Amino acid sequence: MALRVPQAAGPQLFKEGYKNLEGLEEVILRNIQATKEMSEITRTSFGPNGRNKMVVNHLDKLFVTSDAATIIRELEVVHPAAQLMVMASQQQEAEAGDGTNYVVILGGELLQRAEPLLRMGLHPSEIARGYELALAAAIEGLETLSVDKVGSWADTDELLKAIRPAVAAKQYGQEEILAPLVAQAVAASMPKDHSRFNVDNVRVVKIMGGGLSQSRVVHGMVFPHAPVTSKHRAECVRVAVFSCPVDMGQTETKGTVLLHNANEMLEYTQGEESQMEQAVRELHDAGVGVIVCGSGVGELAIHFLNRFNIVAVRCPSKFDLRRLCRVVGANPLARFGVPTPEEMGYCDEVRTDEIGGDRVTIIRQWTAKELTDGRAERRPAFADRIQRSPLVTVVLRGATQNALDDAERAVDDGVNVVKALTKDARLVPGACAAEMELARIIHTTAERTPGINQHAVKAFATAMEVFARTLGDNVGVDSTALVAKLIAAHHAKAAPEGGALVGPTIGIDVNCEHEPRLLDAVAAGILDPLAVKLWAIRYATQAALTVLQVDQIVMAKTAGGPKLPKQQQANWDEQD
Repeated sequence: MALRVPQAAGPQLFKEGYKNLEGLEEVILRNIQATKEMSEITRTSFGPNGRNKMVVNHLDKLFVTSDAATIIRELEVVHPAAQLMVMASQQQEAEAGDGTNYVVILGGELLQRAEPLLRMGLHPSEIARGYELALAAAIEGLETLSVDKVGSWADTDELLKAIRPAVAAKQYGQEEILAPLVAQAVAASMPKDHSRFNVDNVRVVKIMGGGLSQSRVVHGMVFPHAPVTSKHRAECVRVAVFSCPVDMGQTETKGTVLLHNANEMLEYTQGEESQMEQAVRELHDAGVGVIVCGSGVGELAIHFLNRFNIVAVRCPSKFDLRRLCRVVGANPLARFGVPTPEEMGYCDEVRTDEIGGDRVTIIRQWTAKELTDGRAERRPAFADRIQRSPLVTVVLRGATQNALDDAERAVDDGVNVVKALTKDARLVPGACAAEMELARIIHTTAERTPGINQHAVKAFATAMEVFARTLGDNVGVDSTALVAKLIAAHHAKAAPEGGALVGPTIGIDVNCEHEPRLLDAVAAGILDPLAVKLWAIRYATQAALTVLQVDQIVMAKTAGGPKLPKQQQANWDEQD
């Protein structure tokens, strides 16, 4: 036994206020508990039968949604280990556009399965080596589970194979309405080189009223308001885009104008009018028929725009202004004046429609089918030389704002799934069939792994079963019996005489009433992109390994002075 020599009292290593945590109980197990609580928040929102969460953020804005990406984004997570899970899910959102809940659930489950191994005496490095072996086996096994791929990017039936399951996970029961809309929009905006597909080319506009079945796809850009001018329609016109207000310029400093008589007052107002008239006349002489501004349009400008039959549309969003510039091939100008021919854009049609009592403005280019109907003769010669990008707008209808927001998230997920498929078009069985088959493959790998690493590999295989248990809990059936049925189906070598479902494509039927029921995911058309699952398993494992290999936490004192207690507001009736 070594003799511990008392240290002399001297200067401390850290400043006053630092927290230093180390050891198994204080660091690793606490981190595992924090990630467990994080995963339990989003776990009940997984799958088609996931429950909604009501989140009120720091701005008192209410969110009622089952989308894990929105829930995680609006929660202010402060625990450092849970923040690692949040960052991994955000990276999954940026890489694949879907599977954020997948990352959080799998990462939390991997850490929970590591806890009993740590209590048994295994070192975190040994568990990490086992998890790395299991990750390699999972990636290799996932590559062999590919059952189909998207063949044609212009065929909506091919796209629906991947879009319908992704939309059903967010809007179960409405996928037959939303999935064809997403497929139609993606097929219309898909370039010849599908690897250059841009998700920004599919835009969503939400209009209150009606029902979701009244939603439709519009080729072009849709603004949820009418033009500010009296003219509401134009064809084959040049477009000028301004990011500044269309109005008389204001001086940078305050000024005083001294008027001596009435004639000077008349001349003062006539000077403004003549300047605005000259500016609008120059736009008209340059051939501009439509102007789009990012700010307001003055009353005097509207008067002269009406006189010269120019359509004016407001676009307060700078992101929509950039999209519009891509559609018409224009450059946004920061000053109000006549643009050069290179800065102008071109538009085949600008019109105003009425959708459910709301007037909307549509700016669009004619499709190739419409040009064959005799409209090509009306287009000017320079129209084909302008670089334009196809943009499609999905107009969603709904009774409440929360329902529209959830439908928009489902549309975004469907579009992002197609973006992931443009990188890797392979599809794997859904309905937890791929996860259960991976659990079987990893368990087989564990049995062949010598040494103490096999315990961690088996824990990884058991962690892959969490998705089946979660789906069973959310559906409302006995998850233990459901997982047992799935394990038996995936371990069976051949179908018995009774015709029971066996094989690597067997998943969960979420339409079961009380008893757990299985189905063939490929026969039911439930397919998931291979790339989404591949990146999700990678990110979840890497996040779990990062948390697992932390043995010390050093936290500095929060900057700033002491926080004042919040003053509770008195009732209005108690005020003097």
